Amino acid sequence: MKALILVGGFGTRLRPLTLSVPKPIVEFANKAMILHQIEALCKIGVSEVILAVSYRPQHMSSYLQAHEQRLGIKISYSHEKEPLGTAGPLGLARELLNSDGEPFFVLNSDVICDFPFEKLLKFHKAHGAEGTIMVTKVEEPSKYGVVVADDSGKIMRFVEKPQVFVGNKINAGIYIFNPQILDRIEAKPTSIEKEIFPVMASQGQLFCLPLDGFWMDVGQPKDFLAGMSLYLNSLKTTAPELLKTGPGFIPPVMVDASVVIGEGCLIGPNVTIGPHCTIQPGARLANTTVLEGATIGSNAWVKSSIIGWQSSIGKWVRMENTSVLGEDVHVADELYINGGIILPHKTVNSSIPEP
Repeated sequence: MKALILVGGFGTRLRPLTLSVPKPIVEFANKAMILHQIEALCKIGVSEVILAVSYRPQHMSSYLQAHEQRLGIKISYSHEKEPLGTAGPLGLARELLNSDGEPFFVLNSDVICDFPFEKLLKFHKAHGAEGTIMVTKVEEPSKYGVVVADDSGKIMRFVEKPQVFVGNKINAGIYIFNPQILDRIEAKPTSIEKEIFPVMASQGQLFCLPLDGFWMDVGQPKDFLAGMSLYLNSLKTTAPELLKTGPGFIPPVMVDASVVIGEGCLIGPNVTIGPHCTIQPGARLANTTVLEGATIGSNAWVKSSIIGWQSSIGKWVRMENTSVLGEDVHVADELYINGGIILPHKTVNSSIPEP
C-alpha cells in the first residue's frame, strides 16, 4: 500500500519556526511532525510514502533519509512547481499512486491524532465505495464545513459554515481512496474539499468514519500548543513510559534524556523539552514547547510559548500568551514578553508588553 502526504508550501502560519526548517520537520513532542504520520503508516503495512512538496524538498529529503532506512519504507517526492491545492497533488502523483491498484491513504501534514489507519482501511473495504474520509466532532460547527451523512456513513452533502445546526462532524484531513478517484483529478490547482468531494457524495461514492479520541490541526502556534496538550494527555494511557514524572513535574511532561534541569524547577503541565536543553534553577514552565539546544534562565517563568532551537531566555524573564521564538533568539534578563513573535537570530533587549 501507498500513502500521499500533502506537505504544501511555506508554512507561513507557523512562522518564525518555518523560516529555519520546513513545517513537517518541526518537532512536535520531540519528533518531527511528519514522522508521527509516517511511523503510523508503517505499522499497517504501507510500503511507500509520497510527499507532495513545493518548498525546500532537498531539506526534507536529507532529513528523512536516515528515517527511511530505519523504518524500512520508501519515501518519494512529488515536487509541485506551482501550488496545486489539495487535489492537484494527487493528479501530479498519479503514476506513483496507481502502480499497484491498491487503495491509498491521503493525509494533511498538519494533522495530529491517534491515526487509526487499520480501522479506516477495514471500514473502507467493507463499504466498497470510491473514498472514505475521517471526520471529527467539534463544539462550534458554524466555523467549519460540516459533513452530513446517513447512519451507514454514506455522505449526503457538505454544508459550509452552517448557521442552523445540521451536524457537528467536520473533515479531519485523513482519507483513503480507490485508484479510480484519479480519473476525476488533473494535475492543476484543485480543491478536493470543494470540487471533488461534493461530486463523489452526489454519486454515492464517498463515506465517512468518525475519529475517536483527540484531533488537532497543529499548523499555527496556538493550535500547536493545544495539540501538544491533547497528545501528551493521550500518552498517559497509550504510552506512559514516554512521560516524565517525579518531584518538580506536573504531568503530563515529556523531557529528553539529555536535558539538564537545575534545582527548584517546576515543570508542567503540558510541556515538552527537546534534546540538549538546559533549564536553570528555579525556572517555571507550563504549556510550553522547548526545542533542541535551548536554555531557560534561572527563575524564568514561561507559559504558553514555543522556544526555538538554540535560543536562550534570561534570568527572571516572564514570557506568555503564545509567544514564539525562532531559531537562535536571545532574550535578556528580567524582561516581559507578552505574545511576542521573534524572528530567528535576534537579540531582545527590551520588554514586549503588548502582543
